[in-house]
Amino acid sequence: MPDAAPPDLPAHPRLTHNITHFARALRAAGVPVGTGRIIDAVRAVEAAGFTCRADFFYTLRACLITRPEHRAVFAQVFRLFWRDPRYMEHMMAMMLPALRGVQDERAAQAAEKRAGEALVHGAEPEMPERDGADPGETEIEIDASATMSGQERLKTLDFEQMSSAEIAAAKRMLARLSLPVKPLASRRGKPAPRGRIDTRRTLRAAMRRGGEMRRLHLQSPRQRWPNLVVLCDISGSMSQYSRMVLHFVHAVANHKGAGWSRVHAFTFGTRLTNITRHLRGRDVDQALAAAGAEAQDWEGGTRIGDCLHAFNRDWSRRVMGPGAVVLLITDGLDRGTPKDLAREMERLRLSARRLVWINPLLRWQGFAPRATGIRAMLPHVDVFRAGHSIATLEDLAAAIARPDDTGEKAQMMAALRADP
Repeated sequence: MPDAAPPDLPAHPRLTHNITHFARALRAAGVPVGTGRIIDAVRAVEAAGFTCRADFFYTLRACLITRPEHRAVFAQVFRLFWRDPRYMEHMMAMMLPALRGVQDERAAQAAEKRAGEALVHGAEPEMPERDGADPGETEIEIDASATMSGQERLKTLDFEQMSSAEIAAAKRMLARLSLPVKPLASRRGKPAPRGRIDTRRTLRAAMRRGGEMRRLHLQSPRQRWPNLVVLCDISGSMSQYSRMVLHFVHAVANHKGAGWSRVHAFTFGTRLTNITRHLRGRDVDQALAAAGAEAQDWEGGTRIGDCLHAFNRDWSRRVMGPGAVVLLITDGLDRGTPKDLAREMERLRLSARRLVWINPLLRWQGFAPRATGIRAMLPHVDVFRAGHSIATLEDLAAAIARPDDTGEKAQMMAALRADP
């Protein structure tokens, strides 16, 4: 076969090599970047020039990024690779094990740990040698081999602070989770050897025998399974948490032994989107890709009140059913009117048997309900819990099964009354 013609690249070998290495760092951070996109990025930089930093950033992002959820990773890798050399040392130190009291100056932001891991992949930090120590000797100052397993650590790790490898492991753990629920007793009955008298069956049998009643037919309450309705916030402040929660919802929707009659899922940011049929796919990546394509407002603004109004008006009677449980995943940061938000929350609460609010902001120790959206929503929920890790999602089963489990609602309501 004839050899392919070499690509027409600009006469700046250093810049071309740097862009290629930058694309490799993106690929190591979990962003799918192929050779064709790298060539397009080099040609685009040649056409746009290298004089303006903002033009260079957006030119590379337009050529290398195709999904909104990869923008945060791109921004952090760009910052590490092109802008701040000292930040590289900070990310390198953050990836080393640290004792309490000697942690980093600040916690990593969204996608920072993943970006730092991609850029320092395969590199080992230099450790200072002790005086008089044997270079081939390995000294263990603290043996922490039996303190906590990697799986237990991963369960309590914040979704925002996970690396790409940790996110992949967390998704595998979420795929094995379930959300079992107890059946509800309905008013309809079924034949049973013990229970209350079934008047209809008893009289119907007597009519077949000319009015002679030989025995009493009994019945017991028939069991039915409730519906699960998930309302997931996909705004910019919730994008990483929403992606992990949707993995959990997909596992629940496809788990045969969970007991739910039906699982309905909706996403909202600036508008409400029904993604129920997308989550029915067996492949989780394909299902979430289809759901992301359907929800055009991913990482956008937040209009919780308007989206809840659309759900109460168009979908509530169609998907709720008697005894439905609603999972509301949002941080409560709304741009709408608090009065309208409170009215829609009250209507949603009256339509559900149990309303569970999962708020990732509860991961902060000093969290207080100061935002107007949180103050308007909190009085109308039954359960208020955190949802920033695998362990908090595992605790949802207890919150749904136990009517007396309200999570952090009592504490937050006391704080709300103390600071009106």
